Amino acid sequence: MESRIRVEPGHAGGVDAFAQDGHDLRLEWGAEGVAELGRECAVLIVVDVLSFSTTVDLVTGRGGRVRPLRWRGDRVPRPAAVGADPGLLDLPSPNGATLCAEAAGTGAMVLVGCLRNASAVAAAADQLAGERPIGVVPAGERWGINITTTAPRGPLRPCVEDFLGAGAIAAALSGRDASAEALLAATAYRGTDIAEALRGCVSGRGLTLNGHGRDVELAAQVDVSTAAAVLVGDLLEAA
Repeated sequence: MESRIRVEPGHAGGVDAFAQDGHDLRLEWGAEGVAELGRECAVLIVVDVLSFSTTVDLVTGRGGRVRPLRWRGDRVPRPAAVGADPGLLDLPSPNGATLCAEAAGTGAMVLVGCLRNASAVAAAADQLAGERPIGVVPAGERWGINITTTAPRGPLRPCVEDFLGAGAIAAALSGRDASAEALLAATAYRGTDIAEALRGCVSGRGLTLNGHGRDVELAAQVDVSTAAAVLVGDLLEAA
C-alpha cells in the first residue's frame, strides 16, 4: 500500500525548530542555539566542559578572572603598565570563547557553567533572569578548528560531556518549566555515572591519551564549586 505520508522541505508551518516557545528553561546546541535562544532568553549559559568551562571555574573559584580569547595569539588592549594582570588568565578557546562573545552580542547576560559549578550557575541564572527564560547552550565540538588560527568553524559534533554538563544545570533549575530538550538533558544527567562517562567519551579518552587525564577528573567533579562565572565586559569573573 502506498504511504499517505508526504515529507515536505523545511519545517512545519509556523514552527521554529529552535525557539522552544512557551518554556522558561530551554536548551539548544552551539552558535546556532545562541542565535535562536538569544532572541528571548535573558540569560544564556555556555557549557564547554572539556575544557573551557572547567578552566573558567577553576580560575574564578579562586578569585581570579578570565579573558576569553577566540584564538591563541589574539591581541587585546591592556594598560601600558600591566605586563600580566594579577589573577587574570587569557584563555584561548575558539569554541567556548566564541560562544561567550556571540551570546553577549544578543544582549543576554552570559554565564559559563560546567559540572563543577552547576548548582551555583543555576542559582545565579535564576536570579538574573527573573521571570524571563533561561537558555542553556552546550557547546559541542567543532570539527576542523585549529586553536592557533582563525580557521572557519567546522560542523558541530554534539558531545557527551557538554550534554551532561547542560543536564546538571537544567536539573538544578527544576523549578522552571523546561522544554523537552532541557528535560532530556536533566534526565540523562541524573541517570549517568558522570566520572565513568567523561573517562569513556571520545573527548575524555583523547585528553587522557595526550597526558591530560587529570583534566578529565577535575571536569567530572559535580558541584564542588560555588563560583558562578559571569561575563562582565570582556572578562569572566565570579558573580
